Amino acid sequence: MGSPRSKVEIKGFEAKYYDILMDVLTLGAYGKTMKKAIELMKIKREDKILDLGSGTGRNACIMRNYLNDNGEIVGLDISEIMIGKAERRCRKYKNVSFEKVRIEKEIPYKNYFDKAFISFVLHGFEQFDREKIVKNVYNALKVGGEFFILDYAHDEEENITGIYHYFLTKIECPLAYEYAILDQEDFLRKHGFSGFEYAYFFFKRVNLLKGVKI
Repeated sequence: MGSPRSKVEIKGFEAKYYDILMDVLTLGAYGKTMKKAIELMKIKREDKILDLGSGTGRNACIMRNYLNDNGEIVGLDISEIMIGKAERRCRKYKNVSFEKVRIEKEIPYKNYFDKAFISFVLHGFEQFDREKIVKNVYNALKVGGEFFILDYAHDEEENITGIYHYFLTKIECPLAYEYAILDQEDFLRKHGFSGFEYAYFFFKRVNLLKGVKI
């Protein structure tokens, strides 16, 4: 089991209707943001991509559109409901697969992937588990491989006020607030990443952060 402060493990009704809920809550912006973020990843036709917290497979199927048959996507998730939905959604693609894996535990990949992607998942873990996840990604990527994190953007504590503060601490979870004030670039640098690039969404409250394995 994960931390009692975390909401990263999605179950029941929320897992079953996750995509619909996200679209409704964001007035349709969620799907558009995902498509734009994946476009910015500049996926090459034969890339091997690790999708951490792959959920319903929505993002994996979008990424697959950029690949040929020699490319590959491996999605990791802990929810059997989510994995089932992902497998049904991507069943026509032989080079897209999903595994039930806790991404904060050691994963069996070394120097294999060209890109790794994690979307609105990393903020939901305690910092010690984030450390393990980033270490897993570093090990799984080839040298020069790219790590893309779509999540809450870094900001100073004094700038996180009002409705946004309430959202992060009460509606999301305290871990989301802690992630937002984390120096994310410094965090990745300590784990062997550099060459950072950013793209911003939702009034700069969300960013796509890219780091490169050195």
